[in-house]
Amino acid sequence: MFWQEDAPPVAPEVAHDVVDVSFRIDCRMLPLDHAHALSAAILTQLPWLSDEERAGIHVIHGAASGNGWMRPEDSGQALLHLSRRARLTLRVPAHRIDDAARLSGATLDIAGHALQVQLPSVRSLNPIETLFARYVITAENQDELHFVEYAADQLAGMGVRVRKLLCGIAHVITTPTENIFTRSVMVAGLNPEESVRLQQQGLGPGRTIGCGLFIPHKGIEPVGSKAQH
Repeated sequence: MFWQEDAPPVAPEVAHDVVDVSFRIDCRMLPLDHAHALSAAILTQLPWLSDEERAGIHVIHGAASGNGWMRPEDSGQALLHLSRRARLTLRVPAHRIDDAARLSGATLDIAGHALQVQLPSVRSLNPIETLFARYVITAENQDELHFVEYAADQLAGMGVRVRKLLCGIAHVITTPTENIFTRSVMVAGLNPEESVRLQQQGLGPGRTIGCGLFIPHKGIEPVGSKAQH
């Protein structure tokens, strides 16, 4: 008799040249639309972020954000109530970890709300097969079909084969000078190398206001069902 056990799965190697630096924070609430104010406050402390091609600032979200797919009704006056588990996260090249950590101890003024930055931790990028970006910049009048075509072309250009791509809700990020139009994007069926590459490079401009940054997601099926409502 010949009997050969299956070899144990080999964990994919993850490139560590881009990481997420996640800070505990002390902040009770923020404006729902705080991307620009958060960016301005952090860039005052860490001006080099705007010059790092693969750096970005994740927008802060509360526990009731529907895993990023559903979101409260937008309002210029709406406030986001934060739990103690809320984090401020920067995506940075690995050689900038120590520079990013210097944000610890700062108190940021986010549109009149004090945000105290506490101790950081460093997380490697997760080579998961499904990724989600809450905000990818689009043209104001670009319909969903043309936006999906644009996203697919951008992904192909960075060597990411498009197997499953889902376009989600539209959202406007306000700044003192303009309105920035965005859509959420789900990409599934990625192999580990593609997943890490997409997280490293992102999609489209606007990294310092949280645009184009992909994060791991549990799967595409429940998101597809939510997006139809």
